[in-house]
Amino acid sequence: MKYVKQVLGNDLRQVPMVVALLVLLVGFHIISGGRMLTSSNMQNLISGNAYVLILAIGMLMVIVIGQIDLSVGSVAGFVAMVVAISARDFNLPWYVAVLLGFVLGLLIGSWQGFWLSKMGIPGFISTLAGMMIFRGAVIWLSGSISVPGPKELQFFGAGYLPEWGPSWTQMNNPTLLLGLAAIALFTWSQFNAYTSSKLGDAETALPLWPVCVRVGIVGIVIAYVTWLFGSGRPGTSFPIPGLVLVALVSTYHIVTERTRFGRHIYAVGGNRQAAALSGVNVSRTYFAVMANMSFLAALAGVLFLGRATAAGPGDGTNWELDAISAVFIGGAAVSGGVGTIMATMVGGVLIAVLNSGLMLMGVGADKTQVIKGLVLLLAVAIDALNKQQGRPSIIGKIMESFRKKEEVTTQ
Repeated sequence: MKYVKQVLGNDLRQVPMVVALLVLLVGFHIISGGRMLTSSNMQNLISGNAYVLILAIGMLMVIVIGQIDLSVGSVAGFVAMVVAISARDFNLPWYVAVLLGFVLGLLIGSWQGFWLSKMGIPGFISTLAGMMIFRGAVIWLSGSISVPGPKELQFFGAGYLPEWGPSWTQMNNPTLLLGLAAIALFTWSQFNAYTSSKLGDAETALPLWPVCVRVGIVGIVIAYVTWLFGSGRPGTSFPIPGLVLVALVSTYHIVTERTRFGRHIYAVGGNRQAAALSGVNVSRTYFAVMANMSFLAALAGVLFLGRATAAGPGDGTNWELDAISAVFIGGAAVSGGVGTIMATMVGGVLIAVLNSGLMLMGVGADKTQVIKGLVLLLAVAIDALNKQQGRPSIIGKIMESFRKKEEVTTQ
């Protein structure tokens, strides 16, 4: 177990989620007769869930500061409707209509942030009001009918990386380059961390072999995923919404983990009073996080408009529930202060895989909702049990049992 821990980077908190995700993928692939792990299904899975995963990025930051946003689905639907009507009725160029949607998202987020940061109204209440306001506004604005969106948005909502380059690769070359870049970046980050550890205390320096094993395992996984997306039917490849999602995940991972603003978010969520005493502007942090959430909701709405080709009065319904579920399944604490972008993405992909697998099995939407609710409840229950005072975590118990076995062996 000591060697396994070294390979996994001495952090086993996300192992159960990753194992559950792999079990679901393999299990559904077998049960569905090999229809789960196919190029077309994986492409549809990413394209069809990218907007929810984008919402989950912003929702993580909201939950980390100890708040919640119930309006994101309604805001996304409202922005999509505004973009569609602006392009159709006012003959605005598609890029101007999209820019208008982004500005509208920021204005809505500023409105939500004002009630929280300046008036002290909890996010649950202010965004519950926002959910009702913007859900009603979508129906009012559209007259309860769908409005076609700009055709140019279809590329961003449902397009694929273009095909170019030599044909001897037997793959979509941009997808291949994307996969190679991911392997190179991960390899660089791991060996850079290893080099940095060697410059410090020799006793705490990382061994080289676990780094090599980790790079090899992750490299094989990325190579398989690259082949899966790049070897589909002609004209398909890695989806454009997935590319947008990758860019956002990379950006927000750096923002939350490496910047002063990210540290302020976790400080406010961990202990608001202590954060204020240490010089953190709590009000400004609240405002920025809520404004960012609505901006991402606007982006999600625009991408969905491109995929659906039209904005409807029911767009965005219950999206906030899937985004919140992804964050909590990803291990975020209900009380705030805990959670990561990467873990949230694992939680979101797990929900997407669950939806896709149950659909392939012919399970109805009603039973799917029941199963997703049970999964969410189980994830939060495990989190609550692990954090009870004096109660060791499940992983901690496993680690302790292996340590005892190692001590007996050495004696």
